[in-house]
Amino acid sequence: QVQLVESGGGLVRPGESLTLSCTTSGFSSDYYALGWFRQAPGKKREGVSCIRYSDDTPYHADSVNGRFTISRDSAKDTVFLHMTSLKPAAPAFSYCPTALSASVSRSYGNGQIPPCPAITYDDWGQGTQVTVSS
Repeated sequence: QVQLVESGGGLVRPGESLTLSCTTSGFSSDYYALGWFRQAPGKKREGVSCIRYSDDTPYHADSVNGRFTISRDSAKDTVFLHMTSLKPAAPAFSYCPTALSASVSRSYGNGQIPPCPAITYDDWGQGTQVTVSS
């Protein structure tokens, strides 16, 4: 089981930038992709961004496209989410789950390479809280 530690959250003002970090126990072929999700109290969890490990193909939700950028640093076993032009938001937790390659294979079949927004994520960390307020 991969270990995931989210960090970098905090309180920022609207319009400012913030970078979240997701430190993993290592990138390997056992894992297919990593996603960033956001969940505010009483709200549905929503996918924000994700990256496919095999080719570093990124995805950003329409609501954040152009403002957020996901990237990976293999030397540090870390995935980042660089957020700019942040909009006001109540405190919410951001998570960086990973998806097992075996799970993706079972769902889509061997040889298939689905886009990361379409897959189910398996392992979740404790999250890091982000608040955007003036």
